[in-house]
Amino acid sequence: MDAPEQLDDARYVSRLTRDTLALILAGGQGSRLFELTAWRAKPSLYFGGKLRIIDFPLSNCVNSGIRRIGVLTQYKAHSLIRHLVHGWTALRPSGREFVEILPASQRIGGEWYRGTADAVYQNLDIIRTHKPGMVLILAGDHVYKMDYGPLLAAHSETGADMTVCCIEVPIAEAAGALGVMTVDDNGRVIAFDEKPENPTPIPGQTELCLASMGNYVFNTDFLYEQVIKDADTPGTSHDFGRDIIPSIINKYHVQAYPFRDPETGQQAYWRDVGTLDAFWDANMELISVTPQLNLYDDRWPILSTQEQLPPAKFVFDDPDRRGIAIQSMVSAGCVVSGARVSRSVLFSNVRVRSYSQIDDSVILPDAEIGRHCRIRRAIIDRGAVIAEGTEIGIDAEADRARGFRVTKSGITLVTPDMLGQHLHFTR
Repeated sequence: MDAPEQLDDARYVSRLTRDTLALILAGGQGSRLFELTAWRAKPSLYFGGKLRIIDFPLSNCVNSGIRRIGVLTQYKAHSLIRHLVHGWTALRPSGREFVEILPASQRIGGEWYRGTADAVYQNLDIIRTHKPGMVLILAGDHVYKMDYGPLLAAHSETGADMTVCCIEVPIAEAAGALGVMTVDDNGRVIAFDEKPENPTPIPGQTELCLASMGNYVFNTDFLYEQVIKDADTPGTSHDFGRDIIPSIINKYHVQAYPFRDPETGQQAYWRDVGTLDAFWDANMELISVTPQLNLYDDRWPILSTQEQLPPAKFVFDDPDRRGIAIQSMVSAGCVVSGARVSRSVLFSNVRVRSYSQIDDSVILPDAEIGRHCRIRRAIIDRGAVIAEGTEIGIDAEADRARGFRVTKSGITLVTPDMLGQHLHFTR
């Protein structure tokens, strides 16, 4: 009896996913990441040794059986678009399987995307051509693994007009950064505040609040109705969190969907890597023996562009010069030459020269670390060349004096521009 019921459930979810269009909002600047997003949109930021943040919602869609995907881009989107073209446009070119890039192109009027709701509104003509039964709107700048099938099923079964994915987070983390909602005993949203300075706590849990993940399910006609109404409303900021959700919760059925680990029922892994500290923390979590985010899980792979690179190499084994990495992630193309790397993440094509020591650091692709360098609790941006004998993360005041950015928790960011290495020419 159990097997047929499970098969029916699987077929039900499969029909829902096939009939759903996913729209990934990937135009965010990520201003709290400062210089790390000066030349790239936050969703195109590197993560986990070989991935980019955008790979997580894209992989979640593909693994969930959602193969009709649009990616809405705007802010400094070149590297993001290049990544999508190289790694994500190889799905079967048909009306049932695609990744389309939807840049801000002033399709309606003369405005760029003015907010998340406006980004959808400006692409209504394209959305209509796909005739989806439901539209899944996803934030493109969060790190997590999620099967969207049960979400779509829950939305359908509750009869909601809109469903909002939510997660329990500390109040201090949500303040000024995340949308916060209040729900009734049936999980229906009865209040919503976008990035409040003093979030409303969960009843009985004074340290936690219920935050929006920025993922929404809409009945298609209801979505059309609301974004058109928002576009015609004076004074709106054209944002789902600030405008649309607060305007509909008293009149329509908006349901909360708590994001839980399907195996344990506990709080699932989800990270908003929107600050330098959060970005560093999330990468550092990956090097533990059993990280909460398992990138080695072949049941739910995180897919990405596979650049053809040679294996990582560790050379020299002399008493005073030994190439070694301990409790670290070292990606393809890296060469650790007579240096020591500890508790760090090295992205593709990093070079670490002899007698250098790297601890607790995130080194983005193509960076070069010269001889006799000491780097501790740092983020080194892509392509940065660190001169011989440089110390980073040892003396915060010295780092600031050289123009590096040091966070309150002591993480030092170094970019090529800070070193006078101008990889991006503006004139």
